[in-house]
Amino acid sequence: MKLRIAGIQKDSIVDGPGVRLSVYFQGCSHCCPGCHNPETHDPGSGYEITVAGLTDIIDSCRFLDGVTLSGGEPFEQAQAAAGLAREVASRSLNLILYSGYTFEHLLAASYSDPDTSFLLDSAYLLVDGPYIHAEQDYNLAYRGSRNQRLIDLPRSLRAGQAVIWKQADRQLCRTPSKGSG
Repeated sequence: MKLRIAGIQKDSIVDGPGVRLSVYFQGCSHCCPGCHNPETHDPGSGYEITVAGLTDIIDSCRFLDGVTLSGGEPFEQAQAAAGLAREVASRSLNLILYSGYTFEHLLAASYSDPDTSFLLDSAYLLVDGPYIHAEQDYNLAYRGSRNQRLIDLPRSLRAGQAVIWKQADRQLCRTPSKGSG
């Protein structure tokens, strides 16, 4: 299975807690004005890589706490992203998702799309919502504008509504604990 990506950062400390391998997906229909990664908007740019190729890169990295899927828009390649999420989980690494879609939109989509459902179930944190330049705030952790939320996915999926994640709520773990909360 192939993904179209813009690039990879092997030791990110800005795309979520801990040391992360960040995969920047290529293609984004949101095209937010002022986007931090405008080069990721064109779905025909970037390059293709297999899930196995990305898995090899993950395996070559030392001291990873987890993997972050960012963009572009990972949910526009949900099937391939879900394949990668399976590999991340099999390595006992945690998963963080970035999306220009809101949690509510993704939750509704998950009822008819098993790949979106799997992605939401596999991650412990979702940074949701489009970037809005008028709400830019450099003091926010892991996001660029005040409208974007840090969503605690296990708690939110149990509640059926967005539950805001607080870093103090949960110690950084190798695998997300769906039963805690």
